[in-house]
Amino acid sequence: MRALLDTHVLLWVLLGSSRLKEFPRLEAYRPWAISPVSLLEIEFLSEVGRLEVRGPELRAAIGRDTRFELDDPGLSSLVHQALGLSWTRDPFDRLLAAHSSARKLPLVTADQNLRAHHRWLAE
Repeated sequence: MRALLDTHVLLWVLLGSSRLKEFPRLEAYRPWAISPVSLLEIEFLSEVGRLEVRGPELRAAIGRDTRFELDDPGLSSLVHQALGLSWTRDPFDRLLAAHSSARKLPLVTADQNLRAHHRWLAE
């Protein structure tokens, strides 16, 4: 079984963060699915100065890393799933939850709002 990584978990993997210990069985779900939404969120965070990494370089690193698999369910599928997710006003969370639902993949996240309202990878 695969799992979809939330953007912060993707960044933790790339940066070798100790926060990954929150997900002791994460390795069992490789290759991890990555949403194009996370790539957009990383670019946005870089542009507004919340990330010091450059988006294009990070995207290239993700593309070369065999631990990840870009999963693209299509925009109309994401929007269809996202329309009913009124419990969040964060557009990235809404689209990632929609991606998870569209593909029937558990979402690997530490975000408490996502955990409260969406199917996530429980360790």
